[in-house]
Amino acid sequence: MLDLLYRLKEMGFNRMKLTPSKAYFCLMTLLASCLFSAFSVAAESSKISLSRDQVENIVRRSYQYVAIYNVNNKAAEAPESSPMGTGGWNKLSLNTSLFDASIKLIARPNNDTLYQIAMLDLRDQPMILDVPAFDSMYVSLETSAYDHYVSVPLSSVKGDYKKPEKVLFYTARTQGYTAGDEIAGIDRYLEMSGDFVIAFHRIMPHANEPEKFNRISDQINALKLMSLSEYQGKPAPAPSAINFPAVGATDADVFGNNLLEVMQFIFNHTTFDPQDELDQALLAAYKPLGIEPGKAWDPLTAAKIDGDLFREVTGEVQKTVLGMLADAANNTRFLPLIFQPKGQIALETLIVQSVIGPIGLPLTEAIYPPVAAQDGKPMNALNNYVIKISKDEMPPAKAFWSLTLYDRQNGFFIPNEHNKYSVGENAGFKLNADGGIEIHVAAEKPAGVPKENWLPVQRRDEAIDLSLRIYAPDLEKMKTWKAPSAVLVN
Repeated sequence: MLDLLYRLKEMGFNRMKLTPSKAYFCLMTLLASCLFSAFSVAAESSKISLSRDQVENIVRRSYQYVAIYNVNNKAAEAPESSPMGTGGWNKLSLNTSLFDASIKLIARPNNDTLYQIAMLDLRDQPMILDVPAFDSMYVSLETSAYDHYVSVPLSSVKGDYKKPEKVLFYTARTQGYTAGDEIAGIDRYLEMSGDFVIAFHRIMPHANEPEKFNRISDQINALKLMSLSEYQGKPAPAPSAINFPAVGATDADVFGNNLLEVMQFIFNHTTFDPQDELDQALLAAYKPLGIEPGKAWDPLTAAKIDGDLFREVTGEVQKTVLGMLADAANNTRFLPLIFQPKGQIALETLIVQSVIGPIGLPLTEAIYPPVAAQDGKPMNALNNYVIKISKDEMPPAKAFWSLTLYDRQNGFFIPNEHNKYSVGENAGFKLNADGGIEIHVAAEKPAGVPKENWLPVQRRDEAIDLSLRIYAPDLEKMKTWKAPSAVLVN
């Protein structure tokens, strides 16, 4: 106010003969100018100077949260008509068609199981998933909140899905429910670590067996999601209002554009363990930035960070992980470690699983061995490759296996007019007379190669990846089994 009066005096305001309306306009203009200056000073003073090492520490400790926030919220925000989209929270997306190249919500999706996605908002009351029995040789339910720790509460590997079950989900903050309360007809109670959760079924559809496929499709459509109120025959309450921070087209976009806003939101909807080392290190990294559980986000007073630097460091972390995984020895090391519950997984592994693609299965459910080029060079769509697997070298799957082709940069299917992205029991394959198989990666189908065994690429300078999926792996045989290599053909 003193500044305002001084500026009025400087302008000779006391000597000006103004009408009341003009005087009011001048006063408001000057007041706005002073307020803008004050906000500018406040914003400038709230800028936080971080070293590159500090930025890298924050990126590495935040990656699991940013990656899964992007995946979960994109699925909830996407319309029901889109692949993996639920059109909102506390909704269920049912799918009876194998994915194609239009799927962009998650890196390295698969084309061998059907995804059934429930996006849960557990703030107001518990949600209940009514699960039928399934005839498929492989089914699993996987869950994760924003911390990207993975649990598999139901799985055909463990003998589940032989009978229907009702599963109730809640958190420590869920209103109207206390842990330990039993409700008639509920078979399982699952406490989640966050208020916003993905509960995600993978179902092997037996797509090459039409009668069985139709039966499984009917079972998929019998999946139901309801609130506790609806389960008890009452109207579902209106959801509490909430504003979600914007997702990013990529994880790097969140790190560059609105990291602090996203992390404040996550902090307010996540259960942190005072005894967990990773939880406490994360909270300690953000406290100097003013981000703490229970605080309200205020963009006017929030700290300012160098978004460009955070984006740059995120790219370096991604590049380091992908480069490291190009080494077969590193893949062998990480495969048994990824996608585990809280307390059973290290920070480095959390970063790896978040970079390669959130929401995967642990070792006991599935293994994802990459297929590298035999010459050790990065694979490129300018070349043709063949993967030869003899009968004795077939992937040791108790359920089934598949081989999927992706572009390396984004982890998406490579579009092609044949709608062919993987080789396996659902997408199709043909064995040789000796029980082995040859799979070809090429722009044009090589002569004599069954179309089921061909993975089309677009002939251009583009890095590509091949990933095996082995469902219900024989862990004893996996000790000596080796993934095949891709041999350069041209």
